[in-house]
Amino acid sequence: MVIGIVLVVMAASVLSACKTSPIGTSGAGPSPSRSPAYPPSGVLVLYDTTGQYGSLGELYAVQAGNLASHFGAWQALPVTKYTSGTAQRHVLTIYIGSTYDEPLPAAFLSDVAAGANVLWLGGNLWQLIAKFPGIGFQAATIDDAIPTEIRYRGVGLTRNPDAGGLVHAVLSQGVYSTSLAEAALPDGTSRPWAVRVGGLTYVAEVPFTYVTFDDRYLAIADILYDLLAPKTPERHRALVRIEDVGPHSDPAQLRQIADYLHSRNAPFAVAVFPVYDDAKGVYSGGVPVHRTLSESPQVVAALRYMVDQGGTLLMHGYTHGFAGGPNPYGVSAEDYEFYRAHVDEAGVVVLDGPVPDDSADWALGRLAAAREEWTKAGLTPPDIWEFPHYTASAADYRAIAAAPGIKARYEQVLYFNGILGGAGTRSVSQYFPYLVKDAYGTPVIPETLGNVATQRFNQHGVRLAPDLLASAKRQLVVRDNVASFFYHPFLGLQYLPQLIEGIQALGYTFVSAPSLL
Repeated sequence: MVIGIVLVVMAASVLSACKTSPIGTSGAGPSPSRSPAYPPSGVLVLYDTTGQYGSLGELYAVQAGNLASHFGAWQALPVTKYTSGTAQRHVLTIYIGSTYDEPLPAAFLSDVAAGANVLWLGGNLWQLIAKFPGIGFQAATIDDAIPTEIRYRGVGLTRNPDAGGLVHAVLSQGVYSTSLAEAALPDGTSRPWAVRVGGLTYVAEVPFTYVTFDDRYLAIADILYDLLAPKTPERHRALVRIEDVGPHSDPAQLRQIADYLHSRNAPFAVAVFPVYDDAKGVYSGGVPVHRTLSESPQVVAALRYMVDQGGTLLMHGYTHGFAGGPNPYGVSAEDYEFYRAHVDEAGVVVLDGPVPDDSADWALGRLAAAREEWTKAGLTPPDIWEFPHYTASAADYRAIAAAPGIKARYEQVLYFNGILGGAGTRSVSQYFPYLVKDAYGTPVIPETLGNVATQRFNQHGVRLAPDLLASAKRQLVVRDNVASFFYHPFLGLQYLPQLIEGIQALGYTFVSAPSLL
């Protein structure tokens, strides 16, 4: 099973008044070194690199670029390397102000003042105001008041208090502006969270920290439509994925779920790993179990039946586990396959880093072994991939992205420092409310709602059908979105009808995952 709900960036305080503090921070992870090349067109993402927390800028740039990729090509550049006229050569420039008082080039400030189409996130607006006092903003200061929510398109979006305060940007008197979103404050007042003045769209924070499925991050995802595809009509699609299916699965449960989804005209995906291992017999009275799809003809027959009922099979790793021992539990579907992990004394799953001998060749070897087992079972290897527990090294992501026959990934994703050529030991996780082609180079099919979790497990709390439906309702603020969840077949039909019919009642239409490509 996927262990709990994967959230986006868990970060330390944001928008600190201390000049040595970041405007946002993120978690830890290994740092690869190779940087991909992007075509010099479309969206330009500028990011901060200086100071103690300079490495965070790169991670935020990757997240912004990933969202922008839904609309076309993007490239990223440290803001300190900006040269005159560059913004005008792009459809949109996104600047991410994550380092307090990053030295912004005069050329960049001049181009913003000249009316370039710019989305400015977070800090350092005061530098623009100081140089061009007639820009439309009177002042910008960091305010410690913590918003209770962000209101966008009539919907209250959540914001974790640990994200800290916002930049309080004061508009000049009489300036023409358009308020896009408001921050609701504890004293009952509100102030602009996102505002448009001329060619400048300003957002009072970097909204990539502490992100959840109900978060103000959704507002940024939709504001990009205003800036890059304003004529996009409302459309709301949904996906359901049956998760962690393997040789150990109950064929009757699989058929029952397929029949129900077919009856609701809901195409679905099935995430399958072809080899199951329980080396210590945790679920078999101490007797070791090793089972393959080719040795499980009833499961294979059930998978064929699911396809006939509207299912799309996808590849969910090879063993969904680690041959070198518990990772962290020692059973397929519970363990990580492409990353090492352990459970600490507090019961929290801790990611330790890449597996021993991790490399592109190693990852491709897992893919080849999985394909061989699919073929032995008489099934065509799928062309959509999902990393077990959404976790792998940068080398693994790149290897799968470049692998012949893989058209897309279907998951939330980890990104590491170094992907744009920077340095550091941090990582972030990101989900997408629409199809993107991410920084690793693969189309990524969305997963935006998580799953039903009936009891607290490790650091992850209970999440029931009403919670997923509430998130799906908030996600309607993205005008052309995909609400997507996964479901474990051992739950039978206990929660699935409430989810499917509830999401349909919200106005979503279920579609197949390949239809997004």
